[in-house]
Amino acid sequence: MSEVIEAVPETPVREPNPSRPLLRALTRGQGLAGLLLIGVIAVAALAAGLLTKHSPLEQIPGANLLGPSADHWLGTDHLNRDVFTRVLYGIRVDLLIAFIAVPVGAILGSAIGLAATVNPIADVVAQRVFDLILAFPALIFAIALSAVTGPGAHAVIIVIIAAEIPIFGRQIRTAVLAVREQPFVEAAEVIGASTGWTLRKHVLPNVIEPIAVQFALSLSLAVFVDSAMSFIGIGVRPPDPSLGSIIAESTRNLDANPAMAVGPLLVVSALTLGFLLIAQALGRARRLG
Repeated sequence: MSEVIEAVPETPVREPNPSRPLLRALTRGQGLAGLLLIGVIAVAALAAGLLTKHSPLEQIPGANLLGPSADHWLGTDHLNRDVFTRVLYGIRVDLLIAFIAVPVGAILGSAIGLAATVNPIADVVAQRVFDLILAFPALIFAIALSAVTGPGAHAVIIVIIAAEIPIFGRQIRTAVLAVREQPFVEAAEVIGASTGWTLRKHVLPNVIEPIAVQFALSLSLAVFVDSAMSFIGIGVRPPDPSLGSIIAESTRNLDANPAMAVGPLLVVSALTLGFLLIAQALGRARRLG
């Protein structure tokens, strides 16, 4: 009697789907709270024309350093401008800078970090350049840049991009080197997949998690850098509104209208907190898988 041997099929190596836990993290708990906080502030800024009847540069006759009232929710400044209006339009400027600079820095840094994983010489050069950039604090670099190009929104964008390139470059380099050791990547290489195909189809989709966490953290940092540069006078310059410049202007008039400082400070804190909550939620989802 012959013995029948039943072949046991091999369990296929499954590639994880990193997007699902990230999406779940943004629909509950800290992630949802952060999204709502950022969303409310962004909607208020976009609806500035409906929420206020003034323009950010309008000088209102007889309204010098008024306190908060029904007509001026945050009072007026030393140039008779409505502070609430300037805060709303300042949010637009700050968020626009952050959402331009951070993605550009992320793309450039990720491209450099990815190239570093393919070529050893490129890796050495990239790491030394990253060390050089990180050796200078962002504000020191901002002061040096503004001395050459002049202050303004362009200086803020360049500083944020330069600060984010080494962060994203090293983040994606570390993530790619770790993912390349996973079984599904080794299986692709065994069947003859090219390096480019493996990176595009297997490695890059699986570095979404650390990049998403870092992106949220970088947005929080961008809001801080933008406000700090405008506060010390090398960012967005008056009369154009920005949260940092409004806070700087308020320091000379705190006794007459404290709300002039409290309003933009609360907004900067809320934006920073919102992005940090999103980053923490994404980080927790990444750790729990």
